[in-house]
Amino acid sequence: MQSLVFLLALSVASASLIPRTSPNLPSSAFPKFHTLSQSDAEAGKDLPEGFNTSAPHTNALNAAATVVTAAEAACSASPNMRFEWRQYSGSDRLAFIAGIKCLMNKPPSGNFPPSTSRYEDFVRLHQLDMPNVHGNPKFLAWHRYYLWTFEQVMRDECGFDRAWPWWDETLDAGKFAQSDMFTNTAYFGHLPPPDANGNGYCIESGAFAGLTCHIGPGSSNTPHCLSRAVDETQTAQCNTGFVNYCNSRTSYSDMESCAEGGPHAYGHDGIGAVMSDVSASPSDPIFWMHHSFVDHGFRIWQNADVADRTTSINGNDHNGNPLTMDTMVSVGGIRPDVRIGDIMNTLGGVSIGGVPFCYRYTY
Repeated sequence: MQSLVFLLALSVASASLIPRTSPNLPSSAFPKFHTLSQSDAEAGKDLPEGFNTSAPHTNALNAAATVVTAAEAACSASPNMRFEWRQYSGSDRLAFIAGIKCLMNKPPSGNFPPSTSRYEDFVRLHQLDMPNVHGNPKFLAWHRYYLWTFEQVMRDECGFDRAWPWWDETLDAGKFAQSDMFTNTAYFGHLPPPDANGNGYCIESGAFAGLTCHIGPGSSNTPHCLSRAVDETQTAQCNTGFVNYCNSRTSYSDMESCAEGGPHAYGHDGIGAVMSDVSASPSDPIFWMHHSFVDHGFRIWQNADVADRTTSINGNDHNGNPLTMDTMVSVGGIRPDVRIGDIMNTLGGVSIGGVPFCYRYTY
């Protein structure tokens, strides 16, 4: 009964998300992600010549890595599960979509101007932090916390009370547009190919039909429609072989470079238009599903050597400073700043603002 009331309430709230008319910007307006082909990754072309990425930067946390804390034990005994979209019930899917629309209908906090909604607070945060959290090994850790923060805000401010979803893109590689996430009009809206000029189309179907994006493209903030322009030759690169190759790299920074420029970047550019905007791609709600896929790959890499890969990190941040487990990660005050060491283990159970950082994927 409680879940039914939740859905009805959000359905009423989401009804106020009235489609609006806004410009459809050309594809050239969106600064695209830099991609790394699998063959170039295998040739090591993404790795700076002479840069030693084999030895992780560690700190005192590693010395105590074999000690299981009470928080970790409690989390491991009963973690929050993230269910792959195909395992997610119809009711859960609708609740997830309604939760996103709820945030779109909430006023902005005022801390991220010119955001026009609580949802766009997150888009603006990503835009502001883009140089610091892309193109360097901080990418995976920051986006893990960013995704978790979005989840917590949707729970706290919109009453979302279901498990969180993730998208196994390897099962849809080369055929994203055929996923029911895009073909079912109750979900994210269609995923059309580009027009004759290579430009995207405004999304006029699904739960986000007619959505106006106020953040982006790039570092500008020009109102534009939510648009897409699928390129299935690029989505095909989100395949199992590429993911597995990236995860075969034993150094965190080596793996991160492959994952960021490989399946991550191809997924963004493959969906195209707004999702290909490096700075403001969260304007497209499918962003959260894509980054659940990216975080899943990160966690699978960690699972191959949990003792080491959840307690150490290497590589340098955007400013050239070595990453350590004490390096801070910030989400602009939406949730507390945390150490990388607090979020490196998704089963660590570290309390963040009174909420345990605790989840695992269904597979």
